[in-house]
Amino acid sequence: MKNKFWFLVKHSFMKKAGSKWFKIINIILLIAIVGLLNIDSIIKFFGGDFNESSNIIVIDNTNYNSNNIFSMNMDILNKKLELDLKYEIETTTDSYENIIETIKDTDKILIVFSNDNNTYVSAKVVSDKYIDTTLYQLIYQSLYSTKEVVALNSSNLTPLELTKLTTPINIDRVFLSGDKTSEAETMEMVMGTVFPTVIMPFFILVVFLVQMIGAEINEEKQTRSMEVIISNVSPKTHFFSKMLASNCFVLMQGLLLIGYALLGLLIKHLLGTPISSGLTKELANIWNSLTSSGFVDKLVYIIPFTIILMVLSFITYSLIAGILASMTVSMEDYQQIQTPIMVVLLIGYYLSIMAGMFEGSILIRILSYVPFISCLLSPALLVMGEIGIIDVIISIVILIVFNGILIKYGLRIYKIGILNYSTDKMWKRIFKAVKVK
Repeated sequence: MKNKFWFLVKHSFMKKAGSKWFKIINIILLIAIVGLLNIDSIIKFFGGDFNESSNIIVIDNTNYNSNNIFSMNMDILNKKLELDLKYEIETTTDSYENIIETIKDTDKILIVFSNDNNTYVSAKVVSDKYIDTTLYQLIYQSLYSTKEVVALNSSNLTPLELTKLTTPINIDRVFLSGDKTSEAETMEMVMGTVFPTVIMPFFILVVFLVQMIGAEINEEKQTRSMEVIISNVSPKTHFFSKMLASNCFVLMQGLLLIGYALLGLLIKHLLGTPISSGLTKELANIWNSLTSSGFVDKLVYIIPFTIILMVLSFITYSLIAGILASMTVSMEDYQQIQTPIMVVLLIGYYLSIMAGMFEGSILIRILSYVPFISCLLSPALLVMGEIGIIDVIISIVILIVFNGILIKYGLRIYKIGILNYSTDKMWKRIFKAVKVK
């Protein structure tokens, strides 16, 4: 019987892993993930350049040395905002008309400073083409800062007063609640964008798992191959082989996604592109924010608990999918009966995203124990400090007990439904099957 079990596991696994659609989809995913992480190198290959230097020409018609102030502000803001934009600024005494002719049909940018009785200095930005949004924002902020510096220098302030006026304000963040910290506030803000991205692959894999099990069982029932299989092995053996093969396949797919991301970073390194550029720069900034907030220190226990919850939840969803699929005779029937599963999963996903809105709520804490959504909600609340390790352990224990109940009563439904091709009163047959011993 063990040989038959492992034969079914291998057959079911290879049926999925060896299919053309699996290979095509993973080729697409590999290209997409690697391409996204190396988008800057790809654009360079096709003639673009993220690091292409912009040529900025300045005409200064003021008596405030606005060109020098502007150039200094550009350098300061570019470094302060970590934009790493490349540009060359040159000052010219040539006429406006001549420069206009020079920059036509080019990417050059002309900035003209003029005296202004109301605002000390005004500026005109001229270009033949659209200016990159990030570069334009840098130019705009630099022009605004230039006007401020000119105004301050013209206000007859003493050097000490000028220093005090331009020195950044010291902000002391104070919380009235003793359990609140600025680090936690920063972490909550970052997790509002990070966590949804992290759990999205898990959410997609669960949907994929539920669909896959239903499709495979319905295919065997429609082709009548199920009768041949059950005549050689018990429904229990068939049931567990499907669950094991499907979960191994989904876990393999998850590891492949991680592998594609690592390969993309490796290629980025081999191409000589700094890891801290492009999309990975944004990831690096997020990581730095998490490090400064103290979140990284919590990963020692957050990651293991999250992995345990996810694996147990894969088992939960595969069990319920297999049980319900056994009572259907077509994929159309299964699509209808799996709707409640998808709704519950979606509720868990959105609750985990909006967990910060339910701060201190007893309801959200209780919901973190619910088996179908604990895999999404518990890690989110643990990260935010809304629940502790004990609560997560409770969620894990409840999930294990729930899986045991599903196996005990689900097998009764599976044994009856796997060879039942009736479409009448499905839920009534399900409840009747649960009572059978």
